[in-house]
Amino acid sequence: MNMSNPSFPRFHLAFPVFDLEKTRSFYQGLLGCTEGRSCDIWVDFDFFGHQITAHLYSSENEVVSTNPVDGENVPIRHFGAILEWDEWHKLAERLQKENVDFLIQPQIRFQGQVGEQATLFIKDPSGNVLEFKSFQDESQIFAKKTNS
Repeated sequence: MNMSNPSFPRFHLAFPVFDLEKTRSFYQGLLGCTEGRSCDIWVDFDFFGHQITAHLYSSENEVVSTNPVDGENVPIRHFGAILEWDEWHKLAERLQKENVDFLIQPQIRFQGQVGEQATLFIKDPSGNVLEFKSFQDESQIFAKKTNS
């Protein structure tokens, strides 16, 4: 899933996993990420134009801490991607068809407010939490509430 934009800085994120084959199945098979370089203890993926690296680790990750956000308990430790509106809906449909367990179901957060967005949260096989979000109005990505 190469959505790279050479004029935009790309981020790199490394994270722990406990099974590389399940990780490949999740990121390549389910999310459609292209695999990059790899060895027997790590693998790179093109994550919507950004480089993520899954490093083999001996124990499972547990999501412990959450913060309340618009009525949901959002895991503090998570990463993800901001997708185009139609892409987000296609991904949400695909995940639902695959019977993926959602930590937070696909929904519109902050409806009618500054920062309105579509969002969903899932876990990879190693317990890492991913958020996929989208904004119909991209000017809302970094918008702040004004004090009136």
